[in-house]
Amino acid sequence: MKQLKRIREWMAVPGRFAPGARNSITDVPGVTVGHCTKIEGDDIRTGVTVVRPHPGNVFLKRCPAAVFSGNGHTKAAGSLQVAELGEIESHIALTSTLSVGPVMEGLIQCHRADMAGLNFRSINAFVMETNDGELSDIMGNHVRPEDVRKALDACSLDVTEGAVGAGTGDVCFGLKGGIGTSSRVIEGKHTGLGADYTLGVLVQANFGGNLNIYGRDLPMKPLNTYEEDEKLARGSVSIVVATDAPLSDTQLRRVAQRAIIGIGVTGSPLGNSSGDFVLAFSNNEKNLRDFMLKKLQPVDYYPNDRINPLFECTVDATREAVYNCLCMAETMTGYQGKVVEGFDMAAFLQL
Repeated sequence: MKQLKRIREWMAVPGRFAPGARNSITDVPGVTVGHCTKIEGDDIRTGVTVVRPHPGNVFLKRCPAAVFSGNGHTKAAGSLQVAELGEIESHIALTSTLSVGPVMEGLIQCHRADMAGLNFRSINAFVMETNDGELSDIMGNHVRPEDVRKALDACSLDVTEGAVGAGTGDVCFGLKGGIGTSSRVIEGKHTGLGADYTLGVLVQANFGGNLNIYGRDLPMKPLNTYEEDEKLARGSVSIVVATDAPLSDTQLRRVAQRAIIGIGVTGSPLGNSSGDFVLAFSNNEKNLRDFMLKKLQPVDYYPNDRINPLFECTVDATREAVYNCLCMAETMTGYQGKVVEGFDMAAFLQL
């Protein structure tokens, strides 16, 4: 039986910044996460994960946000409008590639109450995805709109990791993947701004490459054909970066770019068929954009020459979130009898 322990329980984790109390994206004040996990019969291994940016009405109080594509082999719904307007107006949902449609419908249903009484007839529902077809019957349309409500109702500060929610059927580095999270606290002394801020990351890890954990590699498999090379690098990762630092959407795009570096240092080459996509947002209360306030709105400005600690923390937290995912995901048997082994950290440390 695999021991389910996060990476810090196995080894010392290098880095100049400490994690928050939960070492989770929910260390960012106001952020919560919920899952709906669907494990049914022999062939259904899928689900939905919802990140709630803040506890208020996210349609009316919009978070500055940005997206970044490390490799655009993805179906991230709502991303074009986020890139255009620099804000997010819905909860953030993650799911299986071919379930983006029903999850969008579910998000819209969940936000109907937020839009009640408004003469406004649209919402930019934001959904990210990875392809869980190796372990789940992806063509079966098993994720339904009501599963989004289940995930939203389950939102809390405690984030379950591994084969849960949107990561239920995911495979990472040829091992069982799924959901992972981590955080970092940036103390005021490191920015010269006086205030402490938190940055958290959640990954839906379904990508390929050759696993590296803080400088130690899994032994590389020899490749004899192009097809073997393509299969090794295949997959995707969806990443959510949250912070309470008062960043603009331009600064958040720069932060999102650094999350891809965090994926790269784990051993991913961002292969041709790997969709590697990031959403970054700030829920700093003063900088939330009031949709109903039709006048100039004052905001705090975070100086660019103080942003390096946030870049560093993004790389470190993304990297650790991947390792937490692998450590917490167990061996799974799924579609057509496919078996994907869970990562054996104890054996890895003996290499």
